[in-house]
Amino acid sequence: MKQKIGNAVALYPTPLVIVGAMVDGKPNWLLAGHVGIIGHDHVMVSLASSHYTNKGIKENKKLSINLVDEALLPEADYSGCVSGSKEDKSTLFDYVVDDTGVPMIQAAPVTMVCSVENVYETKGFESFICTIDATYAKENVLDEAGRINYRALKPVLFEMPTYEYLRTGDVIGKCMSYGRKQKK
Repeated sequence: MKQKIGNAVALYPTPLVIVGAMVDGKPNWLLAGHVGIIGHDHVMVSLASSHYTNKGIKENKKLSINLVDEALLPEADYSGCVSGSKEDKSTLFDYVVDDTGVPMIQAAPVTMVCSVENVYETKGFESFICTIDATYAKENVLDEAGRINYRALKPVLFEMPTYEYLRTGDVIGKCMSYGRKQKK
């Protein structure tokens, strides 16, 4: 028997990312655990409305999504501990700026540069609906075909409501393989 636990979001864990955006002409970085896929070339980044980074995202209509691995975790966690409105976080990471003006963390194993198409507002949150313009990946996280190998990448996951970071798990099977083995 299932127990009713209220209206809890039960879709965690999610990949932990650092959102990068230019704010007042300088890069700013924000730790985010509320990201989602809404199509093969669209993602959503949901941030509390009060975040300093939102200002730059709305002004420039651009952001980067930098995946966090364990090596990047200490700095990533720190980027979520302080506000860019109170502390200059522009030098927190070594970064490059792509040709559209979006800051990307050099140490991030994978970075997506995105254009904001729309902002969906809910109580206390601004969710940025984005088109993925370009994806950059370090060679050591790519397979022979040039695709991201998540077993090599090992992205950190964020779980809520415990606010814990998790390691990715083991491969347990191939998608669409279990159902094909079922009797018809």
